[in-house]
Amino acid sequence: MEKIPMQKTDGCKPKIDYPCLWQYKVIATDFLQVREVVADHMGDAPYSLTESNTSSGGKYVSMSLELTVHSDYHRLRLYEVLSAHPAVKVVL
Repeated sequence: MEKIPMQKTDGCKPKIDYPCLWQYKVIATDFLQVREVVADHMGDAPYSLTESNTSSGGKYVSMSLELTVHSDYHRLRLYEVLSAHPAVKVVL
């Protein structure tokens, strides 16, 4: 059986035309805490944060955050802010 060489993905990133509408899926333990950190970070910029599901035991809540991002920095910075919050378990 012939081995197929793995392709390197170093430096390969998606082509995103900014500004664009972006959506994050956030799984956390507290909707209100996430709402607060998003409001603090976004300021007056428009966004939508909606609760989409709660786990059967009520321990976790998933939510969708939709906003317009204007650059890689803006998109990745918000990801970092959300990921660093203690109530947030996963950001997709």
